[in-house]
Amino acid sequence: MGVRVDKWLWAARFFKTRSLASDAVSGGKIKLNGSAPKPAREVKVGDRLDISHGEMRWEVIVQGLSEKRGPAPEARLLYEETADSLAARLAAQLRRQFEHEPAAEIHGRPTKRDRRQMDRFSG
Repeated sequence: MGVRVDKWLWAARFFKTRSLASDAVSGGKIKLNGSAPKPAREVKVGDRLDISHGEMRWEVIVQGLSEKRGPAPEARLLYEETADSLAARLAAQLRRQFEHEPAAEIHGRPTKRDRRQMDRFSG
């Protein structure tokens, strides 16, 4: 007996809505035991999931099954994150904290002032 992979991802709080979880599974962002499943594929205890959500990546082993979304402390009991995944996520978090993204300050189209500065810079 198992639970649909999209329901499990929603119940484990990896995605805010079940439709987002279903879209991620359909889009190939989720790997179940190394292969790309369909949203209706069942997850069983002991299965390994590789989850990509934006810049975040998790490798988890299913520890429990639930079809209902509950509080976050209960959702954390549904899976166990692998040591490699945890180390990679913490390293990525530190990298994001100390690295500055050049495009982070750009919002929308450049203003006339911005264009003049770009023209002066580029020659």
